[in-house]
Amino acid sequence: MADLRSARRPRISPAGAAALGALAAASMFAAIPSGALGGAHPASTRTVTLSSVRFHPGTLNIGRGDSVRWLWRERGTGHNVTFAGFHSRTQTSGSYTVRFTRSGTFSYRCTIHVREGMRGKIVVH
Repeated sequence: MADLRSARRPRISPAGAAALGALAAASMFAAIPSGALGGAHPASTRTVTLSSVRFHPGTLNIGRGDSVRWLWRERGTGHNVTFAGFHSRTQTSGSYTVRFTRSGTFSYRCTIHVREGMRGKIVVH
């Protein structure tokens, strides 16, 4: 039986030790699924279309940090996207984008067509 106290340890150069450390660190992070790091997800942009005097979809669920782009598809009819505290301009084409950094439910409407039921909701998780 060999005595571990008297066994010789192999010598590793400083460059070799640095390479081994980098390899160990890389393999540690490669084994962690992306969702395991606090539930973070890459931010994305979701689209709501304005057509037929409606927002499509009427309710949209997104993650915190995501953006929503409203896209006008009803040419010739002016609409706006109005939340408490901010709003788009009234326009007949183009788009309007908002990034949501807080969780919650955010209701909005087109002030021109609110009586026709043109309302929507963004639910941020």
